Amino acid sequence: MRPLKQLIDAKPSTVTVGPDDTVFSALTLLAQFDIGALLVLEQGKLVGIFSERDYARKIILKGKASKDTLVREIMSEKVSCVTLKQSVEECMALMTDKRVRHLPVIGPNEEVLGILSIGDLVKEVISDQKFTIEQLVSYIQN
Repeated sequence: MRPLKQLIDAKPSTVTVGPDDTVFSALTLLAQFDIGALLVLEQGKLVGIFSERDYARKIILKGKASKDTLVREIMSEKVSCVTLKQSVEECMALMTDKRVRHLPVIGPNEEVLGILSIGDLVKEVISDQKFTIEQLVSYIQN
């Protein structure tokens, strides 16, 4: 499987939001870029993650208004992160253990390098398995 750096480099730039942005503006970004989560950055530092799950559980179910609520009020502050040294398998295990669908990728100086979704990782595993199957078929046929 490809290293995380290659997965991150192949993705478009990471979409972020500030903690003082409204939930409505964050939702607009999610819809515009067809993504499920946004990293929340304050002065370039990761301070949280905002996901569709946060919206569903902390706005809709509590009867709040997305135009009147700030991202900082509902974002998840405890964020599980990975580094480029970790493998796809380790990322999937962490996602399963922590029950999350998105993992920020952090550099050696705590800088945000990108975000990986469970979909990104599953696509990579499927691609790797497809390659292995093709190699096995080729070996058997020759």
